[in-house]
Amino acid sequence: MGDTASLLWGVVFGSMGLGFFVYGKKQRAPVPLLAGVVLSVLPYLVSNTYLLVAGGTAAVLLPYFVRL
Repeated sequence: MGDTASLLWGVVFGSMGLGFFVYGKKQRAPVPLLAGVVLSVLPYLVSNTYLLVAGGTAAVLLPYFVRL
């Protein structure tokens, strides 16, 4: 992680990922569980800040639009 923005966005999306993961596990809902895993792993895989924000925003909005 090269800059401060990536670090802060990583903390934001990582904490949201933890929340989605815990919710999905307790409710046995696969979409929030998957979104939580994606949000937790995404900051480690993406170093570009703009791609991190775009991917994180898409993963946060995924459970609101996809219902299984």
